[in-house]
Amino acid sequence: MSTVLVLAAHPDDELLGVGGTLARHVREGDSVHAVVLSEGASSRYRDGLAEDLAKSAHRAAQVLGLTSIEMWSLPDQRLDALPLIDVVQRVEAAVDAVRPDVVYTHFPGDVNTDHGVAARAAWTACRPYVLPGLRRFAVFETPSSTEWAWSADQAFTPSLYVDVTGTLDDKLEAMRCYDTELRDPPHPRSLCALRERAAYWGSRVGRPAVEPFQVLREVY
Repeated sequence: MSTVLVLAAHPDDELLGVGGTLARHVREGDSVHAVVLSEGASSRYRDGLAEDLAKSAHRAAQVLGLTSIEMWSLPDQRLDALPLIDVVQRVEAAVDAVRPDVVYTHFPGDVNTDHGVAARAAWTACRPYVLPGLRRFAVFETPSSTEWAWSADQAFTPSLYVDVTGTLDDKLEAMRCYDTELRDPPHPRSLCALRERAAYWGSRVGRPAVEPFQVLREVY
């Protein structure tokens, strides 16, 4: 059994790029933990949205069968306004508590700045002499963010493709818990687009449905 940790910037980010993979880990008997850094709401100015998102996150975690989920409530779209060392130290504490074998987080080149901060903090917290037992550190795409990144920056280049044919429906069912975050087609965060995206990546490697990852470190 492996211990898996996903570090996500906002509520629903723990599902958009990696939900099917997390569901597969659960089915294979792994212990899967999620940490969501930001409350995901304060930049949108609707009273009660943060509480609604937190409830959605816990419902989605139950659908996937996650071992635990933590909601930190750091300021939405303002993670870059915090001293990076403060974010890193919080992530280090979470990593130390879980001692994961596998870590997933955002692709650092996303258009959303919070994603980049989360990725940088995760990478720093998982440096080899701090977490020597880590076998894999991989970053995922976040639909409506990764593909909209500034074109001059580095592109998301997958090197790992996880077959989620058997767990894609679990991911979509969990996404339904986030009724405030879902959009109508053809938006990338629509259920239809998420299914089509998995099919697109699957067509790259001859599978019906896939989630792609860029592996930043792997130790055998």
